[in-house]
Amino acid sequence: MATGHPVVNVSPNNPVFDLPIYVARDEGLFERAGIEVRFQAKYSQRNSSDKEAFSRLKESLFEQGKADVYNLCEWAGIDRSERSSRGAQVLALRPAVGAQAILSFDAAIQEPRDLAGVAVGINDRTGSHYTTLQSLEGVLAREDIVVEHLGIPENRYQALKEGRSRAVAVMEPFISLGLKEGAHIVAASFYRGGEVVAPELTEEQRKVYYAAENEAVDLINADFYKYAHHVAAHAKGALKPNELLKAFAGNDTHETRIDIPVLPNTQDMRTLAAQVDALLDRQCIWGYLIDGHGLYTWGRDMAEARRHLDAFEFLLGCELELMKLAPRDAGRHA
Repeated sequence: MATGHPVVNVSPNNPVFDLPIYVARDEGLFERAGIEVRFQAKYSQRNSSDKEAFSRLKESLFEQGKADVYNLCEWAGIDRSERSSRGAQVLALRPAVGAQAILSFDAAIQEPRDLAGVAVGINDRTGSHYTTLQSLEGVLAREDIVVEHLGIPENRYQALKEGRSRAVAVMEPFISLGLKEGAHIVAASFYRGGEVVAPELTEEQRKVYYAAENEAVDLINADFYKYAHHVAAHAKGALKPNELLKAFAGNDTHETRIDIPVLPNTQDMRTLAAQVDALLDRQCIWGYLIDGHGLYTWGRDMAEARRHLDAFEFLLGCELELMKLAPRDAGRHA
């Protein structure tokens, strides 16, 4: 519905990255800021396999002048702004911290070094592409790093499930879906990204747009699961919000929280064993941390233990990324 306010047209990205826009729209923050924000297409309308970046929905809408802003990873932001015929500018950090993980169902692929010569499914010149290179370049020679363009995340995950690809790089909700369905994480990385903005968007419009998104980020950080359905919906019913917690054996609800005990670092194994036994007597736990040492977890078999380890490491990684940011800056524009 037209409001009479100045209009900012947005080109859609993955719900993980557009979540602050959804929340600012749904909570009326844009309207309160005096602007109307419109998505110029649905995320589901993407072409599933375009390799050339400017043929994709997000970039093409912007280049045609139908959208004023879109977000993308920092490496792609440099590429798109350099090649834009419209004079695109990267003017702000994206108000979301994203994760990309290389997943595999293949028991022979456990560590990044196992990917030598193995094609990793990516979407060319996007976060999945650049983070794969970043994750592997420290352990493999460049000639041993192989990537294969498979298109959008749904395509990549489907290729993994069907065995057409031994490893793929995906973001949420497919990381959680993969862990739920038996995949394991080979490598994971977190990144921020930027906002590509049209030169025609005024400074005042940018200012109020970013301010509304930042306010939305505060709401998300205060109660993420109120809005998590936007992200989980991308899995088309295969995953519910907070369902990664079901990766822990015997936990059949996502409406809970997992506490990870931290035990003092001691060389006295009898004392440590007594502390762990006492914890197990009091509550159901799937693992614990030893201060200054590391994480311990277990399972009924190797596959279950690995699933617990992957879930713990991914969730702890997410918490660490939030802790790196000042409380009010977690995911905000800068």
